[in-house]
Amino acid sequence: MDVTQTTERSAGDVPAGETPAGDARAGDTLAPAATATGAPRTPGRIHRAWFVAVVTFVTIIGAAAFASLPGLLIDPLHSEFDWSRGTIGFAVSVNLALYGLTAPFAAALMDRFGIRRVVAVALTIISVGSLLTVWMTAAWQLVLFWGVLVGLGSGSMALAFAATVTNRWFVAKRGLVTGILTAAGASGQLVFLPFLSWLVEHHGWRPASITVSLAAIAVVPFVWLLLRDHPADVGLAAYGAETYTPKPGPVPGAARRAVGVLVSAARTGPFWLLAGTFAICGASTNGLVKTHFVPAAHDHGMPITAAASLLAVIGVFDVVGTIASGWFTDRFEARRLLAVYYALRGVSLLFLPMLLAPSVHPPMLFFIVFYGLDWVATVPPTIALCREHYGDDSAIVFGWVLASHQVGAAVVAFAGGVARDVFGSYDVVWYASGALCAAAALMALVIRRPPTVEPVVVAGVA
Repeated sequence: MDVTQTTERSAGDVPAGETPAGDARAGDTLAPAATATGAPRTPGRIHRAWFVAVVTFVTIIGAAAFASLPGLLIDPLHSEFDWSRGTIGFAVSVNLALYGLTAPFAAALMDRFGIRRVVAVALTIISVGSLLTVWMTAAWQLVLFWGVLVGLGSGSMALAFAATVTNRWFVAKRGLVTGILTAAGASGQLVFLPFLSWLVEHHGWRPASITVSLAAIAVVPFVWLLLRDHPADVGLAAYGAETYTPKPGPVPGAARRAVGVLVSAARTGPFWLLAGTFAICGASTNGLVKTHFVPAAHDHGMPITAAASLLAVIGVFDVVGTIASGWFTDRFEARRLLAVYYALRGVSLLFLPMLLAPSVHPPMLFFIVFYGLDWVATVPPTIALCREHYGDDSAIVFGWVLASHQVGAAVVAFAGGVARDVFGSYDVVWYASGALCAAAALMALVIRRPPTVEPVVVAGVA
């Protein structure tokens, strides 16, 4: 199928006398009509943006392999090295915190160096960090390899990546595409969790770490060959755009811009409400369920493989719930959607301690399905609210909001391990997280709509 109707070429390959597509002046309004001179092309029957979305989806799936592993490693590392669950939880919390704190800088780096370069380097760092854990002998090495290296790499592969791709390549159906790309992380969990749990149970944790390393590095060639930074790179307007937008030049000072956007956003109330709700989101998903569900179920006599399979089922319904959330976000008020999502999540967590048992039973399956539908359904409306309030800086603002998500996850990943060491169970953490979700629902309702600018009407002039 002919997608772009012409062969791609870089600006350096344009023959003398032709004008590269990205060289149009910012003030020009160009209809995307196909020409032979590097002007905007007519998209084929399938717009190139959808192929970029597919590559992004596959890339996030490959990177998601590492996120499936921490919950499977707590008991094996505790048994082999006699490290406390709090110590192992601390390494996971460093990973989660850096995952979030790196995201806003990664979004700015993508503006400076391009999406393709940043993502390829990030995947390589993830691969190296996961591989080095095979030779660790001390807890500080777990913190360095898994916490720092994989945390930094994964932060550059965070949801800010999905937000950047969506903002650049799509004008129409942004909510739907955001939901699909967000669901990619759950799909990675679905693909890798059962297999990784089988590896851990039958062959130990080291083959599982090697598998994660290989999965991350295997995606790099696809990123380098197929991903493009901007629609103007292939002479197209964004999907759903009425006019062609030339590719902007590199934005210098990535770190300065990321901090500047934070300072500006921090002066507004919606930022703190979004950051607070998303911190609770991270605490109740990545920090709690993804990290501690498997060991908590194992405490009640459930085999690790069975518990990991339940997490994979969460991944199945997360895909459905997140894509549906993107569809809802295109049609309903985002803040009300957030309130509903957090309220339902809080109720489900309050029931979880009563459902844990040695075997899988229907009420537990109901919880898994219900929780899966709500897992990251919060992401599309959160990104939409960032876009409404912060415009062109929304990807970086969302990066900082995501940082709060991961800080919340980091706190609970560590606190959950400590609670298990102190109390002998995770019950207190489940109940506390349920109460926090109720608070997040109320915070979401407080977020105000952005002000609308009314057109100025001069007497006699519309």
